[in-house]
Amino acid sequence: MATVKLLNLKAAIPRLGGITPPSTCSLFYRASPAVRAFSSAMSPPSKAVVYEQHGPPDAVCQVVELPPVPIKDDDVCVRMLAAPINPSDINRIEGVYPVRPPVPAIGGYEGVGEVYSVGSAVRGISPGDWVIPSPPSSGTWQTYVVKQQNIWHQISKSSPLEYAATITVNPLTSLRMLEDFVDLHPGDAVVQNGASSIVGQCVIQLAQVRGIKTINIIRDRAGSDEVKENLKKLGADEVFTESQLEVKNVKSLLADIPEPALGFNCIGGNAASSILKFLKQGGTMVTYGGMSKKPVTVSTSSFIFKDLTLRGFWLQKWLSTEKSKECREMVDYLLSLTRDGKLKYEMELVPFDQFPSALDKALGKLGSQPKQVIKF
Repeated sequence: MATVKLLNLKAAIPRLGGITPPSTCSLFYRASPAVRAFSSAMSPPSKAVVYEQHGPPDAVCQVVELPPVPIKDDDVCVRMLAAPINPSDINRIEGVYPVRPPVPAIGGYEGVGEVYSVGSAVRGISPGDWVIPSPPSSGTWQTYVVKQQNIWHQISKSSPLEYAATITVNPLTSLRMLEDFVDLHPGDAVVQNGASSIVGQCVIQLAQVRGIKTINIIRDRAGSDEVKENLKKLGADEVFTESQLEVKNVKSLLADIPEPALGFNCIGGNAASSILKFLKQGGTMVTYGGMSKKPVTVSTSSFIFKDLTLRGFWLQKWLSTEKSKECREMVDYLLSLTRDGKLKYEMELVPFDQFPSALDKALGKLGSQPKQVIKF
């Protein structure tokens, strides 16, 4: 099991460079009359998952007690309710993600919380409201976060907690890829590998809402028949294992589904080549991940005779293009789908005091596991 140390308050400050972090939390903290007695200009004391240096998350993460921090006039203090452990969170801690906060840093990038208190100049957000950082913002693995009002987006409290905590990364990636590259119409089709991932599951459901058919590729592994059945229940039109595609003409497998104009690749290697085989003349493949750590290899004939286009998508870059208002509108739309039962994916809510075991699962030490969502 991952070893996550608990440091006391006095030890925490020098280990964070002798300065108060920009935002704070408390792993196990709950509001009480004693808490309310704190000055309204200060956050409650708190705890956070901190890493002082980059490296393996199970070696460098520590649960650290933090002191109160000032709440400025335009700040909002949020008691975090839930936050996921995403692959990109792990990559940031490892130091391999292209954009990452300077160390020492607090883990996490998205989540949902309840407003605890607000600065004197804050308008439109009140204690008790549910909010998410939108666009996402570093430092959500903590029970109290203090950031400026413009970071927070108020959402409906009727939103399912685990979906509110995870809506701004994977579902938003799926939505943007369906919207940004090819003008799709009802009856059109898309093809994707990594279909059992959360992005893949969201692609299936968002496509179904628009009347778009999906061709889905999964790995050959124990339980693949169950995975197929689950994806079909979400709305997948066709689901193939990689070995089923070892035929001369994969398009013969499509029956009445049209050749897809758009494909999504999150694996690379041979799995990416399978996407290219399905695409129609002039089709586009969008790569948004590389789980196999193998390059995307394209045959000469795919370029010359099929005139295919290869693109890439990185949500962080899209969010950096002054898209905050558009992002929030999309988040509201996605959350409305979760409330209506039209968008769902498997997750496991884990109490924060079980963070080490959740981290082990997120790191793949226990095999394939649902997305781990920390509940504060």
